[in-house]
Amino acid sequence: MDAEKKIEDAGSRLAALSEQVESNLQQDGVLADLKVKVDALVREVLAISVELRPRIDSIQVRLKELGEPPADGQPAESPSVADERARLNAERAEVNALTGQAEDLSIEAKALSDRISNTRRALFTSQLFEHTEIDGSVLEEAVQSFSADADRVQRSIMSWLTFVFKFKALPLAIAVILSMALASLILFVEYRLFGRINRRDPSIEDPSYLSRFSVAFFSTILPSLALSFFLASTYFLLDTFNVLRADISPIVASVFGLIGLVFFVTAISRAVLAPAAPNWRLVKLSNKGARDMSIAIFLMALVNGLDYVLSVISETYSSPVVLTVMKSFTSSVIVGLLLFFVSFLRPVLSQTGEPGAPGRPLPRAVTITLRVVGAVLILAAAIGYVGLARFLATQIVLTGAVLATMYIGILTGKAISAPNQFGETRVGQFVARRFRLSAVGLDQSGIAAGLFIYVFALATGVPLILMSWGFQLRDLQLWLFNLFTEINIGTIRISIFGILGGLLLFAGGLVVTRWFQKWLDGNVMERSHVDGGVRNSVKTGIGYLGTGIAAIIGISAAGINLSSLALVAGALSLGIGFGLQNIVSNFVSGLILLVERPFKVGDHVITGANEGIVKRISVRATEIETFRRQSIIVPNSELINSPLGNWTHRNRMQRSEVPVSVAYDTDPQEVIDLLLEVVNERSDVLRNPEPHVEFLRFGASSLDFELRFHLADIGEGLNVRNQVRMEILRRFRARGIVMPYPHQDVMLHIQEHDRQALLRRKVREAPARPQAGEELSAEPDDDKLLP
Repeated sequence: MDAEKKIEDAGSRLAALSEQVESNLQQDGVLADLKVKVDALVREVLAISVELRPRIDSIQVRLKELGEPPADGQPAESPSVADERARLNAERAEVNALTGQAEDLSIEAKALSDRISNTRRALFTSQLFEHTEIDGSVLEEAVQSFSADADRVQRSIMSWLTFVFKFKALPLAIAVILSMALASLILFVEYRLFGRINRRDPSIEDPSYLSRFSVAFFSTILPSLALSFFLASTYFLLDTFNVLRADISPIVASVFGLIGLVFFVTAISRAVLAPAAPNWRLVKLSNKGARDMSIAIFLMALVNGLDYVLSVISETYSSPVVLTVMKSFTSSVIVGLLLFFVSFLRPVLSQTGEPGAPGRPLPRAVTITLRVVGAVLILAAAIGYVGLARFLATQIVLTGAVLATMYIGILTGKAISAPNQFGETRVGQFVARRFRLSAVGLDQSGIAAGLFIYVFALATGVPLILMSWGFQLRDLQLWLFNLFTEINIGTIRISIFGILGGLLLFAGGLVVTRWFQKWLDGNVMERSHVDGGVRNSVKTGIGYLGTGIAAIIGISAAGINLSSLALVAGALSLGIGFGLQNIVSNFVSGLILLVERPFKVGDHVITGANEGIVKRISVRATEIETFRRQSIIVPNSELINSPLGNWTHRNRMQRSEVPVSVAYDTDPQEVIDLLLEVVNERSDVLRNPEPHVEFLRFGASSLDFELRFHLADIGEGLNVRNQVRMEILRRFRARGIVMPYPHQDVMLHIQEHDRQALLRRKVREAPARPQAGEELSAEPDDDKLLP
């Protein structure tokens, strides 16, 4: 079987890796590479086990279909079934054996990986706390070894240079020319793209807080990255053209590392301290104090870099251990003395605030800390713990510089992402002009820019700190690989790459769905003159279907087993049972509306107290716009469970009515003929059904008629009825037909004694006002008509 060959190959590779580990127990870099290979082997063996599981499952299913073999006393089964059962049992035993071998191999490989980790941890600890006696004899031996080694290194380098100039002159020239061209290109690109954001403007006397931090951060990061890229490319070109010899290659790499380290530390110190630009300085130091601090930091970086180069040379030429010890001892003592020197400086800005004035001493806590650290370095080196002293000195310089850069980057990101601050930067002004962003869009871009700076500062700073603390590059690569490909949460294994792939597939599915919706609507249904409501229902259905399919594909691509979502589905069902009945009811009602289509977008509907035009139908609610332009959101369940009137359910034809009233002395037939004449002259009135006039009733003061006619479009009803009414009024006036207004006859019944009392009151009030005609007749009358 193929799996058997894979297991045998994995076993032989594991044995070879185990032998390599045994022979390189003191080589941390080799052990780091071996651990990567062992971890890869563990994953391969686990993959073999996973590949065997489907076969086991299929065998189990087939055996279950065949059933148990007949018991004693039962009829024998057919030979073919018995042979198949025997074959399946044998194959199952073989697959189980292979699975067991793969699991055993996986356990052995995991144990070897753990052993490598423990060995590297113990090796780091032993190197860090290794003790060496420091006395006069050691110093004398180191001086003698240094003289011999220096002569040997000089001869080696001179022989290499002689060889290169004689036999490798052309490749060297090509490599140098390409390196210079690359350097020129890097400088040009940096100047063109970032020249305005990483250089201080001398014309600005009082730069803002944001400008100082952004210039400090970018003036450190961008040139450092450019130089690192140039040095790495130069080394690659020299190695590609076979200019570097095996013993020279690590020395050249260490020298390039020295250049990069000194440049980076000097750049961050000048960015923060700004010795020549006090108005751009991030800390309150005097000019002399900033200059002295910059020199001290430069010297510490140079000493550490030289210590690293000499260590590489010693390792390359197998120098005596005593020489390596004294080299590290010297560098640690120098760094400690420099810290002592810094603690006695007076760099703090004077109380007058004048940068040129003599400064004040550092705060007492800072002074004590510097002296204690310096004393620890010198003491640790003096008593023989040179490795510890060297490690601490390296961390003070390199880790301190990286932490300072990260801190400045985080503060810069925080300042840029503050409200309305990104537009004040040169980058923000360029982005606003280039993309014509509004104030809100520019502010949102500032948030994205600040987040990018956060991520960039952490993504570059954290690996550098880890590497300075003894971790190998392969360790970081392995952690990053595991982070993006294998995150275990219980029994669920999640891959960030898989999640990103799933998101991309989901986004691609949505894009395809939207494109198909537009294509189907604009090229198929529109050309086929499909009703707008049907088009909306089809588009909505395709949208939900495509979104569901894209979600399923995305979840599967992310590595999430859909069967593991059963628990989520159960919890969702429980939630529906308790508190989501209305939501689910509206959702199901929306699906019914989209399929059954009792109304569609654009229909004129009446539901309860609401009347208007349907604007949108979703799975939860329907939007109805009234004739007063008010949008009403009606839950779909109400539209399903309550009566609904639809004026345009089957077509847009509508019957319109115009009530008309005329005086009693008017000829009814003349009125009927005139009304029919008015509507028959209009082309927008349907002839089938034909117009009709209904003589409704004998009203209290009029004869009541109703003109009824049909229109092809309900939307024209208001305009047509208005025009018909105006035409009826014009023709009635031309023919003298009166349209009476309602009036009532009020009969007032007054008794005789009430009438006499009113007359006497009138006589008494007569002298007080001008005479007027009698309001009541002297003749007795029970009935008076009051207008």
